[in-house]
Amino acid sequence: MSEPGTRGGAQVHPFDDAIALAPRGGGTYTGATSPAYANMVGPYGGITAATLLEGVERHPERIGTPVSLTVNYAGPVGDGEFTVTARPARTNRSTQHWSVELTQDGVVVTTATAVYARRRDTWESTEAAMPDVPPPGDVLVSAMPDYVQWAKNYEMRYLEGPVPSLEGAGESADSTTTLWVRDAPARPLDFPGLTSLCDVFYPRVFLRRGQAMPAGTISLTVYFHADADALAAQGDRPVLARARANRFGRGYFDQSAFLWGTDGALLATTHQLVYFKG
Repeated sequence: MSEPGTRGGAQVHPFDDAIALAPRGGGTYTGATSPAYANMVGPYGGITAATLLEGVERHPERIGTPVSLTVNYAGPVGDGEFTVTARPARTNRSTQHWSVELTQDGVVVTTATAVYARRRDTWESTEAAMPDVPPPGDVLVSAMPDYVQWAKNYEMRYLEGPVPSLEGAGESADSTTTLWVRDAPARPLDFPGLTSLCDVFYPRVFLRRGQAMPAGTISLTVYFHADADALAAQGDRPVLARARANRFGRGYFDQSAFLWGTDGALLATTHQLVYFKG
C-alpha cells in the first residue's frame, strides 16, 4: 500500500498525487507519472484514464458531470513529465463534448473523448442485477504479486476469478472475475477514482489460459451511471466489480464490466479492447 504524501504542508492521497495537474493556460496542464502506479510498461492504464478525465474536471469551461469517457492508448507513457490538453469541441444546452490528449516531447501518446451533461430527473430502471455476494467484511483481502506495483494502491477481495499465478490454476473455461475493491488507503469515491477502478481487472486472457502473457489495453470506454449524489453516498466503501470477456482471437479480446456500489447502485459500466500475444 502506498503512503500518503504531502503538498504545501497538507497530506495528499497517493491517487490525488498521481493525477495532479498544474494549469498552464488554454486548457493545457502538466503532470508527471507516479512510481506508485507503475505497470509492466508505463503507468497503470486506469491512472492515465483518470488523469485525462481530471483535465476536463479542472477546466473552467466544464459543465455538468461525465456520462462517458473513451481513452485510446496510442503508445506507452514514458516515466516523467507529460502534458494534458483538454478542449471543449462543442457545448449544447445540456451536453458538452470534449477532446483530450496526453503528449510527451511533442508526441501524442494517449487520446480521449468525453461527454459531460447536466443530468435531470427522469423515469429510471436498472436491468443489470448486482450479484448476490458476501459483504466485503466477510471476504479476505487478496495478496497480489509484488512486481505489480499499481495494485498495491487497491484493497482487492476476490470472490471468483483471482489472478491465476496466485492459485497455480490451469486454463479456465470462463473469464469472469468478481471482487470487492477500493483505494488503499481508503479514499472517498469521485469520478476520476471511479474511472481508475474501471481498469482494475487483470487481462482476461490470463484467466482463460491460466498464465500471464503479454497483453495491454488499446481502448477503454466508461459509461458513468452515478451522479455526484451517488458517489457521495458510496463514500470510501468498497465497490463490487465484475468483468468478463466476450471473444478472444487474432491478437485481441474485448472485456465488459460492471461496477456496483455497496448499496447495490450501478455506478458504471465499462468496455475494453485488449491486445494479447500467445
